[in-house]
Formats: sequence, structure tokens, C-alpha cells
Amino acid sequence: MPGKAGPSGGEAGRRAAGELEAAVLAVLQNAGSPLSAAEVLDRLGGGLAYTTVVTILGRLHGKAVLRRHKDGRSFRYAPADDPAGLAARRLAQMLDAEPDRERVLARFVSGLSGGDEELLRRVLGDGAPGRG
Repeated sequence: MPGKAGPSGGEAGRRAAGELEAAVLAVLQNAGSPLSAAEVLDRLGGGLAYTTVVTILGRLHGKAVLRRHKDGRSFRYAPADDPAGLAARRLAQMLDAEPDRERVLARFVSGLSGGDEELLRRVLGDGAPGRG
């Protein structure tokens, strides 16, 4: 039957990779200090395999979402930035992938609500953080 778990765990108990990445990132953002893969696994619960958590941590590190440092024979992981910084990185990566930046930005701005457009105008003002 579709949607039911089979004897090996099947689809009902399975999370999409994006959901699992988000869950791992949330654990690390809430931790306050770098965690090992085993510590992330403990905080996630849900019967995941250790190797699955290590794979997700590796993917997130490869996407520059996480920093890692060596701790003995393994690594400890922490978010590379706060949630707003990570969202800004994703937006920049999407923009970098497009050949017509001006058109993409124009379409983006044209779809903003009045409040978001005003907020963007304030952010782009002379006193904006990160603007020289």
C-alpha cells in the first residue's frame, strides 16, 4: 500500500534530505557550542543511523553552511553564520547562478510587498551594515 512503511522502515518513517538537513542545522543553532556527530544524533533522536548524520553534516559543511574543526579523530560542527546570514548566503548563491543578475533582481524587487520594499530601501541606505 502506498505511504505505509515496509518491513525495512519504508517511506512512512523516512524524511526528505532537505528536512533532515534543516533538523540537523536547527540542533546546531540551538546548541550554543560545536557538537560532534554523536551529539547531534542524540539530540535528533528518531532512530537515525550515525552514518546518516555524518553524511548530512558533511553535505552541510560542503555547502559552507557549517564550520567544522578537528576534535581527536572526529569533527565538531557549528553553523557558519546565524539564520539571517545563512539565508543571505543562499540568496547570493542563487543570484550567482543566474546569468542576468539585473533582471533577476528587478523581478525580485517588483514582487516585494510595500513594507518589504521600504525595508529594502532602508537597508540599502548609507548606514546599512556591510556597505562601505
